[in-house]
Amino acid sequence: QVQLVESGGGLVQAGESLSLSCATSGDMYSLNAMGWYRQAPGKQRDLVAIITFGRTRNDDRITYADSVKGRFTISRAYGTATVRLQMNSLKPEDTAVYYCNARGLSVDSSNFDTWGQGTQVTVSS
Repeated sequence: QVQLVESGGGLVQAGESLSLSCATSGDMYSLNAMGWYRQAPGKQRDLVAIITFGRTRNDDRITYADSVKGRFTISRAYGTATVRLQMNSLKPEDTAVYYCNARGLSVDSSNFDTWGQGTQVTVSS
């Protein structure tokens, strides 16, 4: 079973930076994509950034929500199945619980679509 462990998050002031990290563990055959989503109180869970993995690093495809383009950067630590979300120039509207997601194929040939436990990011004005 694939599990995700998130770290990072916390309370910062507007304009400051935070970094989130998500590490995978378990019986994976392959990873298709890893990304970050966020959910503010009373709102739906929305995509923040996602890496869809290609055959090589040059084939990877990265997608950002319009609201974070130019401020957030998602990256993959190759060889460790870990993704990092660097969040700069944070705004109060970035306040939410951030969830890591991973999708791929398990060693038993079943597909997995796994979520982390979530980490709180709070940006004060």
